Amino acid sequence: MDKKLIVITGSTGAGKTNLSIRVALWLGNVEIISADSRHVYKKMNIGTDKIKKERMKGVPHHLIDIKTPDEDFTVAEYKKRARKKIKEIQERENIPILCGGSYFYIKAVVDGLVLPQVAPDWEYRKRKQRESAEKLFNELKEKDPRRAKNIDEQNKRRLIRALEIIKKTGKPVPELKKDPLPYPILILGVKKEEEKLKEKIEKRVDKMIDEGLEKEAETLLKKYEKVPRETIGYKEWEEFFKGKKKKSQVIEEIKTHTKQFSKKQKNWFRKDERIIWVENFKKAREKITSYLD
Repeated sequence: MDKKLIVITGSTGAGKTNLSIRVALWLGNVEIISADSRHVYKKMNIGTDKIKKERMKGVPHHLIDIKTPDEDFTVAEYKKRARKKIKEIQERENIPILCGGSYFYIKAVVDGLVLPQVAPDWEYRKRKQRESAEKLFNELKEKDPRRAKNIDEQNKRRLIRALEIIKKTGKPVPELKKDPLPYPILILGVKKEEEKLKEKIEKRVDKMIDEGLEKEAETLLKKYEKVPRETIGYKEWEEFFKGKKKKSQVIEEIKTHTKQFSKKQKNWFRKDERIIWVENFKKAREKITSYLD
């Protein structure tokens, strides 16, 4: 059997998970690898809209709940784990589907991005963690304008890592070398009309509130210093728990931040001409049938 890999990506709320399950049930011999930078963390369930077991419909899922929220998880580690998992799935003569919206993770796997090997400076990270994302981004823009153009300006962890590399090497973050997977890959992007996407995000946040997001956020923010405080759906609650913000404000902020993030994702996807955009399962099935033939 020729080696195959299907990627299903798209903005938050576009319907990637539902499509991946439908494709898996249709093909039968599929295993799904999560490409979501937050689904790797245990206990971060409601706020990340992590797939529940019953929704998996018996389809094997990988790289979910493999770290605690106080553990470091790098793109380099994700690439290593995902590539190993892809190889194992292919050896079982199954088809791996890489599914998620963390496109830098997907690119790391597909293109084999060779990331700078710079040891962490924990003191520096701790110090920079006290600064706002805006301040960190402005510093990066000054020191490395090229990297600043391709980074999530709200992701403090990534911003600090980029600045850490500059500090350690004395140079801007280098252009990443590539070691791509040596076979054709089908990359599908799930397309959803802008207004429908916004409506879905609104409904999804309301559902998270009904499912107990407030309690989950409170537990995580009390116990863990890093990841929840950098994650949409959790970080917005900090001021609420200090009595400085109303619950209605928190909910609106989560909705706004999610929509803003979705827009940024679209900008990242736009730069990759390999993505074939599909609106529904029927279109996806056509493209997959053609790819597998």
